[in-house]
Amino acid sequence: MNAELSLIADMIADLPRAVRAQRMVRSIRDQFNCHAVGLLRLEGDTLAPVAFEGLTREAIGRRFVIAQHPRLVSILSTRTPVRFLPGNPLPDPYDGLLDDRVGEPLPVHDCLGMSLHLEGHLWGALTLDAFEGKSFKATDIERLSAFALVVEAAVRVSRLEEENRSLRLFRGSDSIDRSTVSVPDEILGQSAVIQAVLRELDVAAESDLPILLLGETGVGKDLFAQRVHRQSLRHRGPLVQVNCAALPESLAESELFGHIKGTFSGATADRVGRIEAAEGGTLFMDEVGELPLSIQAKLLRTLQNGEIQRLGEDTPRKVNVRFVSATNRQLQESVRAGRFRADLYHRLSVYPVHIPPLRERGTDVLILAGRFLEINRSRLGLRSIRLSERSEIALCRYDWPGNVRELEHVISRAALRAVSRGADRNDILTLEPELLLLENSDRVIVHASSKLESDISDQEQKLSSHETLSMRQATELFQRQLIQRELARFQGNWAKVSRSLGIDTSNLHKLAKRLGLKDAS
Repeated sequence: MNAELSLIADMIADLPRAVRAQRMVRSIRDQFNCHAVGLLRLEGDTLAPVAFEGLTREAIGRRFVIAQHPRLVSILSTRTPVRFLPGNPLPDPYDGLLDDRVGEPLPVHDCLGMSLHLEGHLWGALTLDAFEGKSFKATDIERLSAFALVVEAAVRVSRLEEENRSLRLFRGSDSIDRSTVSVPDEILGQSAVIQAVLRELDVAAESDLPILLLGETGVGKDLFAQRVHRQSLRHRGPLVQVNCAALPESLAESELFGHIKGTFSGATADRVGRIEAAEGGTLFMDEVGELPLSIQAKLLRTLQNGEIQRLGEDTPRKVNVRFVSATNRQLQESVRAGRFRADLYHRLSVYPVHIPPLRERGTDVLILAGRFLEINRSRLGLRSIRLSERSEIALCRYDWPGNVRELEHVISRAALRAVSRGADRNDILTLEPELLLLENSDRVIVHASSKLESDISDQEQKLSSHETLSMRQATELFQRQLIQRELARFQGNWAKVSRSLGIDTSNLHKLAKRLGLKDAS
């Protein structure tokens, strides 16, 4: 009962949706004394992780195609708990993803699952895995039904909070289409920097002002533009995208503004331009810095007066379009060089937003890698595919000049390379740094290990002068040294360190945070 009350307390607390979900799965794992718990949301024909306990960090980026996982099909096909006893032959979707058995097959284990429903519709699933024989009791199955009701209520609270925000956002609309309120986010990442950008974009989306997305090639600026449209007053209108870099100068004006029949050779009918096609919605101009100067003056008129003029037509037309632009160029330098109009730049960049490169997003790289691993697992017909610990270190240390797009290509090439070298598709395929072929990957791994050894050496020197320390300081230095040694031994795997030291994982994290080790890890 205390656990249910704790979940209810979280529901009425002002918590971010992700924090509430993580606390839910952690509480359920503690109450059922199991190893792994997953909360998954239905997205079309896939289940997307919302929160996990006991699985690798990159697992949160996975998307599980339901038809490819018989256990998930069974769980979603009924409204009562489903149990898979040890020895069940159905493959487990989490195979190879345990945080303390990296790349190893799942041991013979006990599994519980239950579908979750909101307002009579299937929302997702809750899964529990225990690895000590027949761990779950008959009473646990009954308890799971009760816990599922509380989880459904918590999910409903999060949805209502989102809808209340949407009601404020769409206050000019006649009604709210509930199907459009909880659109799944396509932007994966839990880092503070990316969450700050998303919050900023959500606020800017309300304003209807032109937004300029700034960022390096490959950061996914198109996804951020899509989010602006979804979160804006214009979410029911069209989102029209145009790649300015791909527009030939001779056709750019016709593509953007349209033309009438007979204007030029080949104009056999009237044609609506991209701007007019976005009426009532959003026009996303990618690589806007590539626009020819001859087009920039006409675009400025549209931004100033809300008018366009089709090629060959004398009368201007009124349009109601919101402009979102993106560029990887330094437009201010282009303005100084005379390649871009200053007045157009100021019109487009009323609200500039910088999209951070992948190297600034910390361990988001592992979440994104998980997404690309799952895509390649399905594409290549593999049982399971994951990263080794050395590969995770290499990915986190690499600079990623090509950003998310480069990461996607690296994972895809590594998976193909492994299969082409004779890897068995029925085994758990583990990608080592040698398959990733990242520049200086060996050097960064060695550097990471050397840094840990250096830190340990510093602690040893301090500990040797214990006469200047109090008992508490000496104890903390010893604890810090011991944890660092084990982290170096297990290459940063906290779950293995926890088992090695005989201390609960959550208590280890608390101790490491108190000792100043958690952030450095």
